[in-house]
Amino acid sequence: MVVPAGLFIWFVFHTALVAIDGLNDEIKPVDAAVVLGNKVEGNGQPSKRLQARLDKSAELYDKGYFPLIIVSGGIGKEGFDEAKVMKAYLIDQGIPEEKIIEDNKGYNSYMTAQNARKLMDELQLDSVMIVTQYFHVSRTKLAFKKMDISEVYSAHADFFESRDFYSTLREFPAYYKYLLFK
Repeated sequence: MVVPAGLFIWFVFHTALVAIDGLNDEIKPVDAAVVLGNKVEGNGQPSKRLQARLDKSAELYDKGYFPLIIVSGGIGKEGFDEAKVMKAYLIDQGIPEEKIIEDNKGYNSYMTAQNARKLMDELQLDSVMIVTQYFHVSRTKLAFKKMDISEVYSAHADFFESRDFYSTLREFPAYYKYLLFK
């Protein structure tokens, strides 16, 4: 009875820390933003969740927090290249095309971190700001730090929906998978 109760307390505490970390943006001038991909709708437009990530990155770009935006995603079930859709959306928001770098092999957060590390080495970049949903921030920062990127900051998308409750709970095992096995 003590072990399950202890695990439950650990779970609640960890989940609260994930939410607090994700909702408290660390906004500083950095070399680049990395916007993590998400669903593209059947009509080829970013989902509301993905659009919120892109809007946050465009807002911070316009405020001068970074000169480059790396858009990272893969080919979703709908058949669209998330990175291409993300880039097109940002261009429509007035971000110059040459300031947006596509990573179309970012099929998950860990692969995004690996790909960002390679791009950062090529471009001699030292710092990044991750832009994703609040519940996803802690695990994504962990993945980036595992790639020896020491200056990792974050901003969360201003979008909430009921499925965030499930997604927040899911972060508990996902975080420890990244911590222990990646």
